[in-house]
Amino acid sequence: MKNIKITLALGLMTIAAIAATTWKPTTGSVKFYIKNTGITVDGEFSGITASIKFDENDLANSSIFASVKASTVNTGIDKRDEHLRKAEYFDVANYPKITLKSTSIVKVEKGYVGTFDVTIKGKKKSLKMPFTFDNKGETGTFSGTLKLDRLDFGVGESSFILSDDVKVKIILNVKN
Repeated sequence: MKNIKITLALGLMTIAAIAATTWKPTTGSVKFYIKNTGITVDGEFSGITASIKFDENDLANSSIFASVKASTVNTGIDKRDEHLRKAEYFDVANYPKITLKSTSIVKVEKGYVGTFDVTIKGKKKSLKMPFTFDNKGETGTFSGTLKLDRLDFGVGESSFILSDDVKVKIILNVKN
């Protein structure tokens, strides 16, 4: 009987520990930067959603999944945004979401590096993203910057005017 109580107590503590690593997003942003005719153009996607299980002491069992609706692309110029939603770029009618899913997370000197499957326009590529996690107990902030080649995802065509390289900055405020 004593062994059953100990086993039950350990089981409940394990469940509590797992539950404590689940983070729920409160606010966030996904901003991108790309050179167009030599000038950096920025934009953003809104409405980020995420499912995060992150424990700084158990990275092997940690996972991050996030997505945004491709149709929310906003560069501040309506005509450009309409063009970006078309088939040549994000093809939002056929590929409504852009997703990011961790496959591994490791600790490094200045935070973490996650390997993520990034899917845009139905094309998936594994990319590394350094990020930090500012843990304030019941709240926290994930912040990372991802670099990608837009042509790997079929976003636009090769161009002398528009850079292939895109920098994506993601900030996600969470609560436990």
